Amino acid sequence: MDTTRLRGYRMPGEFEPHDGCLMIWPVRPGSWNYGGKAAQKAFCEVMKAIGESEQVYVLADREHLQEARAQVPSGVEVIEIETDDAWARDVGPTFVVNSEGGRIGIDWCFNAWGGEYDGLYAHWEKDDAAAGAFCDYLQDERFDAHPFVLEGGSIHSDGEGTILTTEACLLSGGRNPQLSREEIETVLCSCLGAQKVIWLPNGIVNDETNEHVDNVCAFVRPAEVVLAWTDDENDPQYAFSHACEQVLLQEKDAQGRAIKVHRLPIPSKPICIEEKDLLGYDFEEGEDVREVGERLAASYVNFYISNGGVVVPQFGDPQDAAAVELLGKLFPERKVYPIDAKDILLGGGNIHCITQQIPRGMRQ
Repeated sequence: MDTTRLRGYRMPGEFEPHDGCLMIWPVRPGSWNYGGKAAQKAFCEVMKAIGESEQVYVLADREHLQEARAQVPSGVEVIEIETDDAWARDVGPTFVVNSEGGRIGIDWCFNAWGGEYDGLYAHWEKDDAAAGAFCDYLQDERFDAHPFVLEGGSIHSDGEGTILTTEACLLSGGRNPQLSREEIETVLCSCLGAQKVIWLPNGIVNDETNEHVDNVCAFVRPAEVVLAWTDDENDPQYAFSHACEQVLLQEKDAQGRAIKVHRLPIPSKPICIEEKDLLGYDFEEGEDVREVGERLAASYVNFYISNGGVVVPQFGDPQDAAAVELLGKLFPERKVYPIDAKDILLGGGNIHCITQQIPRGMRQ
């Protein structure tokens, strides 16, 4: 992969200013139960919060274009681009910027979180084409990173040369098994303008993305992260989070700084699929199905930082308030927007998963 064009570019931190946010209208019946009506309402609440301080773009296919336009908040721009599902973070372009204000969208290969090895559905061609189509819409230059497989939720940047990821995801057999860990690092650093990759061992228990980093750990500013946490030794997340914390406390970032870790609690009790939820899905052949009692990967780390706010998932759990309080303290300059995210979680993800930032920059 010739990354010469990307020299001088970097992946900014999510706390840096941006032009807007990309989302996708949720309609896939195997992800969004009962016709996606509850999910659509939740998505619109997220759009409303984000739209108070930046432009929101929503992709929809021709069949659902008018439905989306009739429901989204005022000011949201709905664009006719087809996708297979609604995970904008994972299928949208990863934008990199330079010091002159330039911006390029990186178009990774998307294979539904594992392709034929352990992917979640059998057809993902529309999802894979979405990043390039959105770059074309914005009139941004597109960098084709195919055949390297990557989802946006599997990486997190501090904007100053450090990338977070998990071994469970990027070293899984469904991503780039032909490449060594060192070769994967080389691709990440050369594409994202980074000098260091910090590999956390795991993500959130039962995260069907092979444990994306954006559900377990996120930069709130350079050299400072939140880490999903539980003190319950009987919860399997206990071992996962402790192992991640040990890595973070032993590592230095690309600038040689120690990393400050804030423990952000997970919900006090596992949130699981109920029978009433399961009855509303319609799975297609080759699609990963859900089961009653299946633990969902609920995490407050999966928040979105807008220019003026922090959109925080809420699950009707006693820890909801603790998450809002901690993130409010960590982002005192921003308004906190607590959003009921249970209907997004039932689709398999959370607020960060359905949103992709568009950093400030000029078309190339």
